Amino acid sequence: MKQGSTSISRESGHSNSEVPSSTTADVEEAEPPDRSDTPPQPVSNREKYFPFASDENWNNWKWQFQNRITTIQEFSGYIPLSSEELHNLEKVAQRYPLSITPYFLSLINPDDVNDPIRKQSLPSILEIDDSLQGYDDPLDEHGDSVVPGLIHRYADRVLMVTTNICPMLCRHCTRKRDWKEKGAVRSKKEFQAMFDYIREHKSIRDVIISGGDPLSLSTARLEDIISALRNIEHVEIIRIGSRYPVVLPQRVDNELCEMLSKYSPIWFNTHFNSVREITPESAAACDRLLRHGIPVNNQSVLLKGINDSVEDQLSLCQGLLKIKVRPYYLFQCDEVRGTEHLRTSIEKGVEIIAGMRGHTSGMGIPTFVVDLPNGGGKVPLLPNYVLAVNNGSFLFKNYNNNLYSYRDPSEGESESSVNFSAIDSHFLYNQLAGTEA
Repeated sequence: MKQGSTSISRESGHSNSEVPSSTTADVEEAEPPDRSDTPPQPVSNREKYFPFASDENWNNWKWQFQNRITTIQEFSGYIPLSSEELHNLEKVAQRYPLSITPYFLSLINPDDVNDPIRKQSLPSILEIDDSLQGYDDPLDEHGDSVVPGLIHRYADRVLMVTTNICPMLCRHCTRKRDWKEKGAVRSKKEFQAMFDYIREHKSIRDVIISGGDPLSLSTARLEDIISALRNIEHVEIIRIGSRYPVVLPQRVDNELCEMLSKYSPIWFNTHFNSVREITPESAAACDRLLRHGIPVNNQSVLLKGINDSVEDQLSLCQGLLKIKVRPYYLFQCDEVRGTEHLRTSIEKGVEIIAGMRGHTSGMGIPTFVVDLPNGGGKVPLLPNYVLAVNNGSFLFKNYNNNLYSYRDPSEGESESSVNFSAIDSHFLYNQLAGTEA
């Protein structure tokens, strides 16, 4: 019987060493588009918004972290908001706070209300619309927690929730439920319980270090975790999941990369959602990891009005290949409370993958994945996994041949909508996805 919880308890004496802040409580389709056009050049309003920041400070990740924008009022000093927006968004922030680094804020085009970086960073009044569906823990991470902070869902791998601290609070975050807690790092006792469990279960060969964002920990503390894992003989692979290369690339410095290089093989999964996030700074962060022997993959989330078109995904994935980052997963946005307005239909994701086939190299096409509710696990949208669809619910067979029902958010009637059975699901997918060149 599974026990434990994913709630985070604070360990006194560690907060200031983990978090670079003096205020610890605040932290831790149709025809595909013509690709002859050049990608948009990165926007940067650094000089306009932060003229007082010296190069030394701007390139210091701790300065960036300490100077995060964390209130709606402060945000409106950079990006104009109406009085109505201010009033509404301050209500949202009481439930779901705001946090964005100066670097990432500087990339927002203030003249575009649909700027993809703005929409990922700035709260929406729809986040607190209780008429919209959603769950605090749609993937049932609590149910798969074997000790506090350690999620064991698949036989050969576990996920460590090391902290709930992030430099950026992405509005689509799967662990949005943790935002109500003050910034905290797992205690030594909790980490030891995780290591003991991994050591006792020899089937575990792959450990994912996650959060929050594990790069919010000091490099020394992160090394303590990685070193302890490397001392467990049957742990073969260590993965780190972090959005720092995107939202605070200054964190990926030589000190961090040199430390990671000592514990190979380490794989690094980051989270670009838009080509607008690919900048000289983020490209340099990824390059530093690669030059230290650390492969970098990208896991993006399909988000309505942000990256939900063939053109958006082609621009993003081709841009990633240019900086030597492999497009790995494109996730269907989870059924998280407060994120329903950002979810697309599953059909939209399949259409996007279909539209990319034959118009870019296979290595530039991510696997479109649904993370099933109630701990069902990740399922790629392949023919033998989709069994039926009826009245907005999909019936899936997961990796363990269990069946799960998944609610599909309605986006109105579509000419391409179709009901199908297990007999013709293979045919339907081939029609949608085509053949890979």
